[in-house]
Amino acid sequence: MNFAPDLFSLAWHIVAAIVGVGVAVWVVRTAPWQRLKDGHQLNALFGAAVILTLLWSLNAGVYPGLNLHLLGAMATTLIFGPQLALVVLALALAGITLNGSTEWSAYPINLLAMAVIPVGASALYARVVGRWLPRHFFVYIFVNAFIGAALIVLIQGTLASLGLAAAGAYPVDLLLSDYLPFFLLLGFAEAWLSGMTLTLLVVYCPEWVASFDDRSYLMNK
Repeated sequence: MNFAPDLFSLAWHIVAAIVGVGVAVWVVRTAPWQRLKDGHQLNALFGAAVILTLLWSLNAGVYPGLNLHLLGAMATTLIFGPQLALVVLALALAGITLNGSTEWSAYPINLLAMAVIPVGASALYARVVGRWLPRHFFVYIFVNAFIGAALIVLIQGTLASLGLAAAGAYPVDLLLSDYLPFFLLLGFAEAWLSGMTLTLLVVYCPEWVASFDDRSYLMNK
């Protein structure tokens, strides 16, 4: 979703900016930048940012200041890892801000809602699945890519609704009846998009997917 800046008070924007700076420092210090020395990986990163910019530009307005669109956070996290996924989503957010879909003053709060929270949830979910379920190709595709993508959209929608209610932007009953249910539809579409993307990549270009290892998921299976 793209939030309008006037939905939140100045305090919310300041906190979001502080969190954003902290996350940016963490990304700069810990991201696997050496992967981008491979021209294919660098092209994939910028290509993903362009694709997400186009997807995020295709949004539906639900209420003033609220737009819904596909997210791509789970797929991006699985492909690039959490640090580079944040870079991709930050670039995509900059892209839709440049084309006028949202305002620069809302960039920190949108970055928190559309990148930091969903990527963090995606990384945590992938870690839990990797720890408790067998490392199998179909587990990776269906549990991580399909189910995980839908779940992350629902988590994002729930937290966004809680944030909007806490900020006093919209009443809780309206968000529960006319906003949050749309994330069920988005989750279904997101699951198919993420699942098909990861399926194609691990079949034809597994070396592009940071979280996929042929030796772990395919050997002796």
